[in-house]
Amino acid sequence: MNEFPEPDKVIEIDLPAVAKRSLILTILSGLLLLILKVVIEKAVMFTFSLWTVVFSIVGYVVLIILHEFFHLIGFRIFGGVPWKRMVVGVNLKMGIAYATTDQLMTNRAIRKALLLPFWTTGIVPALIGLYIGSGLLISLAALLIGGAAGDFAMYKELRKLPDDWLVKDDPELPKLYVYAPQKLKH
Repeated sequence: MNEFPEPDKVIEIDLPAVAKRSLILTILSGLLLLILKVVIEKAVMFTFSLWTVVFSIVGYVVLIILHEFFHLIGFRIFGGVPWKRMVVGVNLKMGIAYATTDQLMTNRAIRKALLLPFWTTGIVPALIGLYIGSGLLISLAALLIGGAAGDFAMYKELRKLPDDWLVKDDPELPKLYVYAPQKLKH
């Protein structure tokens, strides 16, 4: 942050509160998807095996990786961020996966990048799961919808600000630094 002036606003995410919202969102989306599955299939049928557990774990890890990858895609498509300016990783201490960039993006662009994974790893798998009748895919989709709670929290705060304001992601913490465009002009 050394080369940047004092931000006009700092958006910081409260991880314990987000974890609580994530759990609630996961449960609610899971129940809604289960109800939709029952309505569509007009029956309730569940199977469970060791393979279900293995596929659930592998599927969850793959979808988390894809979630972060879609943030990077969003940075590229909506914010014009070069690939070499992006980083993806896992913070084991905080228990979160992350995708970040050191490049400024407009508020409008970062909001789109924040929600892209919700659609691609939450809603699309849910729709596919409902279409093919896969309880496993529906369950994974509910987990990823709930997993977007932190993205929703940041999006909610960013929506309060003008589209052209500039946003810089903190490379280590779930925090955004927001600047009025005129503040960064020389």
